Amino acid sequence: MKRREMTKAIAAGLMMPFAFCQQTAQAQSRPAAAGRQLRIVPTIAPVAGTRAPAEQDMQAYLFVYFKDETHSVHFATSTDGYTFTDINDGQPVLLGKGLGEQQGVRDPHLMRGPDNAFYMSMTDLHIYARDAGLRSTEWERPGEDYGWGNNRALILMKSYDLVNWTHALVRIDQLFPADYADIGAAWAPQTIFDAEKNQLMVYFTTRHKGGQNYLVYAYANAAYTTLETTPQQLFHYPDQTKSTIDGDITRVGNKYHLFYVAHDAPNGLRHAVSDRINTGYQFDPRKIDPETVACEAPMVWRRIGSKNYVLMYDVFGLKPNNMGFSETADFTTFKNLGRFNDPGSPMRATNFSGPKHGSVMHITAAELARLKAHFARA
Repeated sequence: MKRREMTKAIAAGLMMPFAFCQQTAQAQSRPAAAGRQLRIVPTIAPVAGTRAPAEQDMQAYLFVYFKDETHSVHFATSTDGYTFTDINDGQPVLLGKGLGEQQGVRDPHLMRGPDNAFYMSMTDLHIYARDAGLRSTEWERPGEDYGWGNNRALILMKSYDLVNWTHALVRIDQLFPADYADIGAAWAPQTIFDAEKNQLMVYFTTRHKGGQNYLVYAYANAAYTTLETTPQQLFHYPDQTKSTIDGDITRVGNKYHLFYVAHDAPNGLRHAVSDRINTGYQFDPRKIDPETVACEAPMVWRRIGSKNYVLMYDVFGLKPNNMGFSETADFTTFKNLGRFNDPGSPMRATNFSGPKHGSVMHITAAELARLKAHFARA
C-alpha cells in the first residue's frame, strides 16, 4: 500500500451488519455479474471428505492483487510461476465499493488453511475517496491528528471453493477500545496458521493516531469473522522512532522468516528470523531488496516442487508501479529476477499492468479450472 508513512461479533455490533452482507451478496450474485465477480454469501460449509492438497497436487499459482485505479481485488494465475494471466481480463474479481466503510480496499492477502479453506484479508482504505466523490475530506479522520491514509478496519473473508466468500468488516477500535480507541491505521493484514495454538494468526500494521507504525498480531475465530485477542506487538525495531510496516511471515523448517519494510536509511525491505511465530525475531540491518527506488509489501512464496522461494514486492517508486522479484534457497543470498515484463526478466504479466501489494499461493488443477470456468465469457 503506497503511503507515507458474522456470529458473536455481529451481535455485539462490531462487524458489518448481516443485512449488509445479504444485500452485498444479492448485488454481486445477480446473473449479469455472476460470471464476472466472486460471490459474497452469508454462510459457507466445507465439502464433505475434503483434505488439504499434498505437494504433488499443486499445479498452479494464484496471485491476488489490487490496483490504485480500482481499489478492488484482482486475481491472476500461472502454471509455471513465471508468466501470470489475469483471470478476469484485468478487471476486478471483487469490487472494493461495498466491501468496507471506505468503499475501497487495498493490500489483499490470500492463504490456504489446514482445514482446506481459503482466507483472504485486506485493508479497508480508499486513498482517492475524496476525488471519487465518496467522502468530502481527504481522509476518514483529520490527517493532522491521525496521519496519512488513516483507517480503523480490516476486512476478513473465507471460502472453500475460491468463488463463494463470507465477508466481515472488523473495526479494531470497537473490538479493543481500551487499547486501540485512538488507532491511526490498520494496514496490510496477513494470516498464518499457528500450529502450536491451533488457530489462525492475523498480523498487520498499526499505530496510535499519527505516531510511528509498528507490526502487531492477534488471533481470529474459526469462522474468520473477528479477532478474539487484543493485538500485541510482533516485532520491536531497534530504533523506536522509525516506522515498520507490511510484515510477511513464512515458515521454513522450524524457523519463521519475517520480511517487512523499515522507514530507515537505506529505505527498503528487511529480514528477521525467529524459532517462534509471534516473538523472538532477531534484527538484521541489511537491506534485502535490490531496488534503487522505493518498494514495500514483501511477500514470500515457494516454487512448486522446488526448494527455491520467491520474494515479491511492490515497487511503488516506479511510475507506473510494478512488482519486483528476487529468488532465494537459503534466505541469505537473493538473486534479482527483475520486474514484470522488464527486459531480461523471466517474470511476465500477459494481460494486466500496475499490480500492487498482493500475495501468491499454490492451487490445484481443479481449483484453477473452477476459477477459469467461473470467469469464462458467456
